[in-house]
Amino acid sequence: MSNLRDISVYNTMTRRKEKFAPLEEGKVGIYVCGVTPYNEPHIGNARPFVTWDAIRRFFSSCGYEVRYIQNFTDVDDKIIRTSHEQKITWKEVADKYIDAYFKAMDALNVRRADAYPRVSDTMPEIIEMVEGLIEKGYAYEMDGDVCYSVEKFGGYGKLSGRSLDDMMAGARVEVDERKRNPMDFVLWKAAKPGEPSWDSPWGKGRPGWHIECSAMSLKYLGRTFDFHGGGSDLIFPHHENEIAQSQAYCGDENCFARYWVHNGFITIDEQKMSKSLHNFLTVAEILEKYPGEVVRFFILQTHYRSPLDFSDERLKDAAAGLSRLKTASDNAEELLKRDGGADTAVALKKSAGEAKEKFFEAMADDFNTALAISYLFAVAKEINVYYNDVVNHGTPFDKENLSSAKADFDEMAGIIGILESKDEAASSDEDAKIDALVEERLAARKAKNWARADEIRDMLKAQGIIIEDSASGSRWKRA
Repeated sequence: MSNLRDISVYNTMTRRKEKFAPLEEGKVGIYVCGVTPYNEPHIGNARPFVTWDAIRRFFSSCGYEVRYIQNFTDVDDKIIRTSHEQKITWKEVADKYIDAYFKAMDALNVRRADAYPRVSDTMPEIIEMVEGLIEKGYAYEMDGDVCYSVEKFGGYGKLSGRSLDDMMAGARVEVDERKRNPMDFVLWKAAKPGEPSWDSPWGKGRPGWHIECSAMSLKYLGRTFDFHGGGSDLIFPHHENEIAQSQAYCGDENCFARYWVHNGFITIDEQKMSKSLHNFLTVAEILEKYPGEVVRFFILQTHYRSPLDFSDERLKDAAAGLSRLKTASDNAEELLKRDGGADTAVALKKSAGEAKEKFFEAMADDFNTALAISYLFAVAKEINVYYNDVVNHGTPFDKENLSSAKADFDEMAGIIGILESKDEAASSDEDAKIDALVEERLAARKAKNWARADEIRDMLKAQGIIIEDSASGSRWKRA
């Protein structure tokens, strides 16, 4: 556990940084809005989940017990439309793309949440909440539909900073003469032919979009919890409506989420990502060109609240930066296979400890992964210099102090979520073949058979394998 004086968080609700004070000492409750599984997850989906994975890791490293909940909106108009297009059931659509979501997140090294509630499994709680809102006078029925009355909730607009009059003036709302106010939103929809539906006091139907997250967060985290997160596009109307219905239902304007944290938008080559612009990239498409670890590293190199521009050039830069960190990790691991009792890495241990403290200070300042990563690079540089001194200049090896520096480096990398897993092919037949070729090349060099040595080097290079020669021998890595 790292000793942190304060953790500050930018709260969308108050529009300022605030000192984080957990609802329950030593524990953190987090709810993050999940995906609607009607298609392959895109890079815009990936950003909040990578961001919150790093935040979650940070809190855990600080000694907090974290409970992290993320939902799936598996009952939705888009899912129903996709089911008709693909001629499969709505549940088969949801299951198919939830599987695709997990595959993408696993590739990005996003750890699993503690629970993934689905709308279809939360109907009793949703119906109970809608009934409660009707009883309290915040909702009304109209021909099998149930709407929330925004005028009844005095704090409506406090998250987005808009007044109800301003919202109505600029709103594009579907005209429904039955509504008491055009801004009223649907809590429950009457069933239509061919759509999934559930029994309710108002007849067969299904939930509106916003009610699900209120019901799920209250079920899994209680009336009040620490963090609610998601993309900036969810501030209004989704999160605004969640607050209105949740606080009205609980009868307490201080209940529900205490800190609202929203990540910035993603653009593609400085243009808003959009299917109409043909720049809509799925995670699977990106993973065909770049490893998941590179994509994750790219996302976290920008502060979560800042816009993130996605381009091949930036991804290549991220890959190069990550490669430098991997080289430092590999260099340290190679040295640590040796015995050594010198004290030549005392300064390295000290600087690594100082860098780790600055890393945690950066993360404690509104989860600034971009600044935190800079301290990883600082330690990597010093490890590489020390490796060169030992391997190529005969400096006596200091195992104890390098081991300490490497532990600090690994702790920082673990919070960012990189350098944790070896290549999938590690210890496989393919690696054994590469090892054999490297040994053969080394033997050819000793025999001054330069032609064969160069042939093996070029053969491996064509496979994306780079050989690094040093005074202590040769090693290989994947480019």
